[in-house]
Amino acid sequence: MDDKVCVVTGAAMGLGNVMARAFIESGASKLAILDLSAEKATAAADEAQRWFEDAYGGGGGAELDIVGVQCDVADEASVAAAMDDVHKRFGRIDVCVNSAGVVENFPAETYSTARMKWLYDINLNGSMYVAREAAKHMFADGNQGSIILVASMSGSIVNLPQPQAPYNASKAAVKHLASCLAVEWATRGVRVNSLSPGYMLTSLTRVMTETSSEGKKLREAWEAKTPMGRMGEPDDLKGAAVYLASDASRFTTGTDLIVDGGYCCP
Repeated sequence: MDDKVCVVTGAAMGLGNVMARAFIESGASKLAILDLSAEKATAAADEAQRWFEDAYGGGGGAELDIVGVQCDVADEASVAAAMDDVHKRFGRIDVCVNSAGVVENFPAETYSTARMKWLYDINLNGSMYVAREAAKHMFADGNQGSIILVASMSGSIVNLPQPQAPYNASKAAVKHLASCLAVEWATRGVRVNSLSPGYMLTSLTRVMTETSSEGKKLREAWEAKTPMGRMGEPDDLKGAAVYLASDASRFTTGTDLIVDGGYCCP
């Protein structure tokens, strides 16, 4: 990842933030943290800079250039503007990860049309906008870029016991979108893959599964169905993200990399 310019959406917190930091640990020197909140994006960028300096000795930190950028992935104009800003600052985009997404659990018969459209605008349309706008810059610059769309194991299986049909459908679409874009752009130097996490102990899910009786029951059910017997830690995604972003995967495109502790195995 040495000297690569990386863009990660939804990276002010959660899995996106973990992947962004993994790129820094692997040598990326320029990073754009995109988030719906400009304030949170800037704060996350500043915190990432301090974290690297504390963890790795300060000297290397001076070489880093980390910026927070406001971006609403559901708004194509906002995505285009954010990518333009990143490109103007760094001169190119080598890696783009769309980690922004939402999940809701409602029975299908009570799921409102408005909420469903909102979810699809973020998860599916947002993935298209981010990939498209990043690719435009990669094409114009003639660089060998890597785009990673964060899908979910929910795009390959049906989750139990929680009901989340629209979410599952959106992630199945994201996974197939990545494959389609990969084929379209294969001869133009841009690789597109999807990364599908399983049940992960993010800060939000950790609180939910440790403080409420319903959450504890869900965790027990999820872990019982996972062959490795546990939920994933956010750090478990680092290697997969770096692999797909780096030249280690230069002959890998159109692939869905599932990191789920074996949950999807038949």
